[in-house]
Amino acid sequence: MTRPKLGPTVIALGAVSFFTDLSSEMIYPLLPLFLTTTLGASASFIGIIEGAAESTASLLKLASGWWSDRLRRRKPLVVAGYALASAARPLIGLAQTASQVLALRVTDRVGKGIRTAPRDALIAESVDPAIRGRAFGFHRSLDHAGAVAGPVVAFLLLREMGLPLRTVFLLSGVPAAIALILIVFAVKERRPDAPLPSAPPASSLRRRLDRKFWIYLGAVLLFTLGNSTDAFLLLRATDLGLPVAWVPLLWAYLHVVKSTTGTFGGSLSDRFGRKPLLVSGWLLYAAVYVAFAFASATWHVWALFGAYGLFFSLTEGTERALVADMVATDDRGAAFGWFHLAVGLGALPASVLFGVLWDRYGPATAFVTGAALALAAAAVLVVSLRFRPARMA
Repeated sequence: MTRPKLGPTVIALGAVSFFTDLSSEMIYPLLPLFLTTTLGASASFIGIIEGAAESTASLLKLASGWWSDRLRRRKPLVVAGYALASAARPLIGLAQTASQVLALRVTDRVGKGIRTAPRDALIAESVDPAIRGRAFGFHRSLDHAGAVAGPVVAFLLLREMGLPLRTVFLLSGVPAAIALILIVFAVKERRPDAPLPSAPPASSLRRRLDRKFWIYLGAVLLFTLGNSTDAFLLLRATDLGLPVAWVPLLWAYLHVVKSTTGTFGGSLSDRFGRKPLLVSGWLLYAAVYVAFAFASATWHVWALFGAYGLFFSLTEGTERALVADMVATDDRGAAFGWFHLAVGLGALPASVLFGVLWDRYGPATAFVTGAALALAAAAVLVVSLRFRPARMA
């Protein structure tokens, strides 16, 4: 039998994510430094910025996913989301206060919230169900490839050209514009034969999504409460002696691991099932966070960031493929919206809690707390969801 192929839509969306993340990651690894040294923000306020940004995005993911189901059109919302983020993100280079950064980060994440659930549904509907894990893993791999290129570009602009942080942030608008051009002209969507009838009430949708789906989302929410913003990992790296100029390269290294192993991780979930991969990834996350709590040398940072990248490879494509496996096509946008909402509801308290624990009790306490929550989430998944192969329809 001929092996199913990913197809042009998945490949084009991967290219869009590559340039979008190139743009985003020119800024993100430098943002904690910019906030603390240039704008005078505390660790707690960094947690508020990142948590508020992700929570806002996730609330919109639910609405946009549901609306794309009603329209039976994914692309218009995807285009709108990328356009808004591409316009807002480079303006961080003009910010004069931490509050302005907060507003711009939230606007950026609003764009992400609008586009993400419809985009994930579009990916799921563009490939054979037998390779859903591979398709999502491929998409995440290209996303992370962009996250490799972004910090490298930032490093070269800072180290070799001597540009200030603000200029680097403004230049992030160039790859963002390329991504927007690609999403408009290269991504194709098949038009449905007929529109859906009038939208059913939300309560009807909740009844159509079965009990196992809600248990899964509960486990995801619990895990997310221990999964704070990666900005704290970068702060921990500098605490352990990593020079500031090397921070973008450390961030690039993390995404090299994600990019080179993401497709393989997603393919493993097609072969062995979603649950084993997801539980393994969450256990690896807990181990990495415990190790971050007790790390004492700079070389520990590089080893732990590599292991952290493997956690993403095991879980990112698997989580999304499991959502697609659990629901019917007509509810898939809303299901991805609920999934991203669960992540977002945990993002703000997770980052705020981590920042408060860091400020009051030190980084070790914060990291151990995150590891404990990840272990609890893995236990819920093991006990509550019976293993079975991913559904092929």
